[in-house]
Amino acid sequence: MDRSSTQARRPDFFIVGAFKSGTTALYDYLRQHPQVFMPFHKEPLFFGDDLTRRYGRMTLDQYLSLFKDAGEGQRVGEASAWYLYSHCAANEIREFRPDAQIIVMLRNPVDVMHAQHSQMLFNAAEDIPDFGGALEAEPMRRRGERLPSGPIRIETLFYRQSVRFAEQVERYYDTFGRDRIHIILYDEFRDRTAEVYQSTLRFLGVDPSFTPQLAVVNANRRVRSSVLQRLIFQPPRTLLGAVRLLRRFPMVHRARSALLELNSRARHRAEMDPQLRAQLIEEFAPEVRKLASLIDRDLAAWLPAGVE
Repeated sequence: MDRSSTQARRPDFFIVGAFKSGTTALYDYLRQHPQVFMPFHKEPLFFGDDLTRRYGRMTLDQYLSLFKDAGEGQRVGEASAWYLYSHCAANEIREFRPDAQIIVMLRNPVDVMHAQHSQMLFNAAEDIPDFGGALEAEPMRRRGERLPSGPIRIETLFYRQSVRFAEQVERYYDTFGRDRIHIILYDEFRDRTAEVYQSTLRFLGVDPSFTPQLAVVNANRRVRSSVLQRLIFQPPRTLLGAVRLLRRFPMVHRARSALLELNSRARHRAEMDPQLRAQLIEEFAPEVRKLASLIDRDLAAWLPAGVE
């Protein structure tokens, strides 16, 4: 592939961040902007050599083909939340696109872990339905024990490790500099969506007056048929080759999304055990204070009650 023909279509901004913390919604809202192009394939997960891929990693040509329909003058981006977790994705992105801008979505780490566990159950990648039990199993899983069967992305089960946001954000600051990083707190995005969206548009240098349809995206869902869900997320090994090929096509993505929609129903996530929540908030308080100092934001709401 001719390098000069692909350079203009290389993404120039990336959305990374806390798992299930609004990155899907932001991706959807930015896709609606006429001056922004983002591909149908959310989470292409091309960067991050230390991340696992259930269906294999795209080639460079396959990755660049996602952006072939970008128009002249459009900002071109992608959203892969787990680039934040990766130890090497930031450097890989910088080598690929030195002038890239990074949008980082952050959320209370205790809420992230709980939401992540719920999503992994939905994805048929977690076999411990109790959140507390899944946290207890993490040390064993990091040793390669007590893992669910089938192709999984093992790091998604390292709940405590995945929310070390201070060191993760610091990697991006060190790699790109603070002026190329835009921090979004999920709480603010949820409560003042239009305002935060406009500030993100200004960061990207596109028309901030555009108003998208702010529909609820990626709400918590409960599976109807676990057998069908496992077939969708954990296809037989004999079909993995076909899955790797088919998932590159927009029509297949749409069909898969429709099937997931039919096989699930929206339902509020069960509340975390109050005692466990209090313990985790206390445990992560030093991490939250470190993050607050690093990004210079007020995160008191993430700390134990009465502590700042």
